[in-house]
Amino acid sequence: MRRTSAPYTFSLVAAAAAVALALTGATAAGAAPAPLDGPRAAAGPVGFGAGTTGGAGGSTVTVTNAAQFTEAVQREGALVVRVNGTISLSEMVRVAANKTVVGAGTAGRITGSGLNVRRVSNVIIQNLTFTGSNDDAVNVDGSTRVWVDHNDVSNAKDGGIDIKHGATNVTVSWNRMHNQDKNMLLGHSDNNASEDSGKLKVTYDHNWFDGTTQRNPRVRFGNPVHVLNNYFSNIGAYGVASTEQAGVLVEGNYFENVDDTYHLGEGSSDPGSLVARNNHFVNSTAGQTGGSVAAIPYGYTAESASGVKASVTAGAGVGKI
Repeated sequence: MRRTSAPYTFSLVAAAAAVALALTGATAAGAAPAPLDGPRAAAGPVGFGAGTTGGAGGSTVTVTNAAQFTEAVQREGALVVRVNGTISLSEMVRVAANKTVVGAGTAGRITGSGLNVRRVSNVIIQNLTFTGSNDDAVNVDGSTRVWVDHNDVSNAKDGGIDIKHGATNVTVSWNRMHNQDKNMLLGHSDNNASEDSGKLKVTYDHNWFDGTTQRNPRVRFGNPVHVLNNYFSNIGAYGVASTEQAGVLVEGNYFENVDDTYHLGEGSSDPGSLVARNNHFVNSTAGQTGGSVAAIPYGYTAESASGVKASVTAGAGVGKI
């Protein structure tokens, strides 16, 4: 495998503002009771999704079944949709603009299908367990200002969290992904440069890729894409792939038991660019780099890679906000 290096300069300053949610405390029949004051939102998103406020400023509604859930997430205007119990879906459900969809404690679950954030702006998806989707768990399609945070995702038939069709300004943070083959796709087609170039700008921050097979993420066209302080453990095929004019900065990550940590090109897709900086390797080796990546346009503080395993395993997933 050919390995090269490329210079990269970045600034380190503190980032993220708090997003407050006031949540009520109903309990679904058969579901474990949530704390009366409900979950609180984590600090606001670091990176490209900064400024996403979701349903802040709107009212809060608690839902316990699919009909209530679908009506609430498709309602116009700012709204916090609090999921208390298991929502069984038969098909992907579209989420309207200015929504926060958040699980109550550890009780919020989406099964059977997933959420489609399509051609809208300002959506937060947080503290939910997604399992067994017949499609994607979360699909972000043509949207902007989206934050997918502190979820648990497994066994989706297609992608875990896929982002495509010119979507941009997205942060994917503190999620635990497991029992998942095609995990996180960024950019769906080699032939979609006209829509995707200059977009698909995503920050992947403090996620736990726990035995996921591939696409952690697989990137087309987005430049820069920031893979920051994630924990990769026991990855099956590969970690990060940069293809088709993409520029990916892989920074401060912890790789453990990963044979192919990151590389250029994938399948029939042409190589993109990838810069690796300050990563930590346990029973893993540095991967393939090459080309240059556009400057990260926001301030942030990178955690030391050697501490990422401890912080991510303690903080990623549901019930941690």
